[in-house]
Amino acid sequence: MASGKQSPRQKMINLMYLVFIAMMALNMSKEVLTAFGLMNEKLNASNATTTERNNAFMAGLEEKANEQPEKYVELKEKASRIDELSQKLNDYIESVKNDLTAGLDEEDKQDYEAMDKSDDLDTKFFASGRVSPRGEEFIAAIDTYREGVIAEIQNEYPEIAEQVKKEFATEEVKDGDGVTKPWLMYHYQGYPLIASLTKMTQTQADVKSTETDILSAMLSGQLQSEVSMDNYTTLLETPKSAYYQGENFDGSIVLGRTDATTKPNRVELTLDGNALDENDYTIEDGQVKLNVNAGNAGQHKLEGKLVFNQDGEEREVGVLQEFSVIPKPNAATISADKMNVLYRGVNNPLTISMAGVPDNNISANAPGLRKTSGSSYMINVTSLRAREVKIDVTGTIDGKSYPSSSTFRIKDIPRPVGTIRGEDGNVQMQRNSLEASTIGAALPDFDFDLSINVTGFSFKVPGQPTIRVNGSRLDDRAKAALRRAGRGESVQIFDIQAGLSNNSGYKLKKVAPVFIELTN
Repeated sequence: MASGKQSPRQKMINLMYLVFIAMMALNMSKEVLTAFGLMNEKLNASNATTTERNNAFMAGLEEKANEQPEKYVELKEKASRIDELSQKLNDYIESVKNDLTAGLDEEDKQDYEAMDKSDDLDTKFFASGRVSPRGEEFIAAIDTYREGVIAEIQNEYPEIAEQVKKEFATEEVKDGDGVTKPWLMYHYQGYPLIASLTKMTQTQADVKSTETDILSAMLSGQLQSEVSMDNYTTLLETPKSAYYQGENFDGSIVLGRTDATTKPNRVELTLDGNALDENDYTIEDGQVKLNVNAGNAGQHKLEGKLVFNQDGEEREVGVLQEFSVIPKPNAATISADKMNVLYRGVNNPLTISMAGVPDNNISANAPGLRKTSGSSYMINVTSLRAREVKIDVTGTIDGKSYPSSSTFRIKDIPRPVGTIRGEDGNVQMQRNSLEASTIGAALPDFDFDLSINVTGFSFKVPGQPTIRVNGSRLDDRAKAALRRAGRGESVQIFDIQAGLSNNSGYKLKKVAPVFIELTN
């Protein structure tokens, strides 16, 4: 305004200008106070939402810690300590706000323009130009929160720790004029009550958002740890359990996650339809390790499910695997060339197998062939007139068939020889021994131990007529003729009639005779 001598009119105009400027300043101050109040409302609403989110996170972490304690208990304990620090500071600030507005009724608390004084707060936080004990308590609460949170997270989350250090710093501050002031005086002394309340609500919002950041980082870190390539190994996955030489190998190398903390809450498995109990497996490093007998040679099926608790519900992971058991190689298979022979009149034992194929996946077919057990078979070719027989064998692996065959020669049982006292050919014996002996027939050096019955024979003493005997011992007529034989003479037993004890339908070849030299 102009200096120097002024007229009364000019003085009046100047005064009006001053009143007008004061009124404008007063109106702007009220608008600012209202703006602070509305901001405080929005911050309170936002804090309520953030609190619900943090509580939900903590509840979910609690549930995961119960479901998978090895993985989440330590994480949950750290999160609980962070939550306790946050809740303690939030509740303390809320109590300070309630104390500052204790003298206001609900209507006054909504009249933000009336909260333009700083007397109540200044009285509580400051005294004689210094921070009061109540103010020191306020600062200490923030310091305790800041240092406690930093101690919990500085190793795992240094960036968040640095952010907490800056946001909740309480060191002295320089104002716009370069004057250093205590932190509490710089932020709260002389401000309207609504501004200080809003600033405290903002601090509560910072506490809650900090907790959200930490909890999110914890979960993210856990997930990163779980999916880290250090937790993976390679597995070989094949569509079938065995391959033949020259066949294309179509296996796949896949990644499998190894996590010692991931353990099923329940195991329900069967092996070939038989349920496994807790003694049949152990859970080691997140793996269900079986401890069962491999069983007989052949294909075996393992099926069932692993049950995990997740988010309060049971989640099932199906199991359907097959494995093959092959006989232990305890003996070599050696075959003689041109010795594939089967005999008529007997049950010929055979062993039929195919390398890499379980016995229960092998089928064999030929006339007279039958399976006894495992790889053991029996074939009877008595009724076959052919000189050879072909045995067809088919092995099956994973639904694919592999045929094979082998041809065997068919031969008759060799010619038996007559025996006396088990001896054949030329035999020396006394007359009375011959009378009491049994006439038999044998197959010397034959691979099968066959029982042969003698039903008759011819008996010849030199100079005497041939006598036909029924049965296997000398009858009275034969004994009478024998008595007329002299010492040193040979008697002959020939035309021996014999047959197999267990196969009367098979006709043996003619039995060779036996000669007996009398020694008395």
